[in-house]
Amino acid sequence: MNPFEKVALGRTKLEVTRLGMGTAALPGLYTAVDEREAIGAVQAALASGLNLIDTAPMYGHGKSEELLGEALQGVPRDSYVLSTKVGRVLEPADPAEFADGQWKNISPYRWVFDFSYDAVMRSFEESLRRMKVDRIDVLLIHDPDAHWEQAIGEAYPAIHKLREQGVVSAIGAGMNQWEMLKRFGEEGDFDCFLLAGRYTLIDHTSMAEFLPLCERKGTSIIIGGPYNSGILAGGNTFNYVPATEEMVAHVARVKAVCERHGVDLKAAALQFPMAHPTVATTIPGAKTPSEFAENLRLFQTSIPAALWADLRTEGLIPGECPIPN
Repeated sequence: MNPFEKVALGRTKLEVTRLGMGTAALPGLYTAVDEREAIGAVQAALASGLNLIDTAPMYGHGKSEELLGEALQGVPRDSYVLSTKVGRVLEPADPAEFADGQWKNISPYRWVFDFSYDAVMRSFEESLRRMKVDRIDVLLIHDPDAHWEQAIGEAYPAIHKLREQGVVSAIGAGMNQWEMLKRFGEEGDFDCFLLAGRYTLIDHTSMAEFLPLCERKGTSIIIGGPYNSGILAGGNTFNYVPATEEMVAHVARVKAVCERHGVDLKAAALQFPMAHPTVATTIPGAKTPSEFAENLRLFQTSIPAALWADLRTEGLIPGECPIPN
């Protein structure tokens, strides 16, 4: 599969490479990361020819955006597509409060959910400052699971206005569930959605209702969490919690089929969602240049059609799922 192929993002003029990069891990998600290695991962991705970089104020309490601000220095602005999010504002805080938190390298802030119009505008401006850029290409409403009314009533009008003003090219929402994304798609005018974990090699729950809606409306999907938070990459977590015995057994069956065809499970996981016509790109995370290089290799791995056929025959992927050529 060609990671450098560019496709349109929704109905916008933006074109994104089929493989992008997520940056949640740059501030040391669960394990410490050297800042030089984190910056090097971004620079390696851009130097390779990939152009989509996704981040959020939440990641490392602003640290991911700050590291991007360093990594993007001297890189021609039109050579990359930058995506970030709104819905969490950052307030000053002592980093010691978060010493045992998700990230090992954080900035001195706490994040607070706030989907109000003013908070979105403030968050947007602060992201520009942290990343040292004059515009953001893709702006997403981030995880408004318990905040629907404020998200659709205030955050959506705010990002819509930013798009009208031309300081943002594409707007959407990013979530770990498809149900609310479907509701956004029905009620608003969105260019793209970041769907994390709900259309993967082992989770097809968004396929019946949400993806067809996006296809009808010309809304692109950015696939986040292609490894389902780790279980498809050799870990033991699914959807950010310990995987059930049933899920572990299911993944073992999928892995056995991959091994029978001499294919790395991670390669199959990265490539599977890309066959769906609504999917524009996927953004696996990388925190070092070597991790990025592995994602690039896996995305280009040749996978025989017989592997996908066997997964269908064994009932591990639905028959109606599009499969890569």
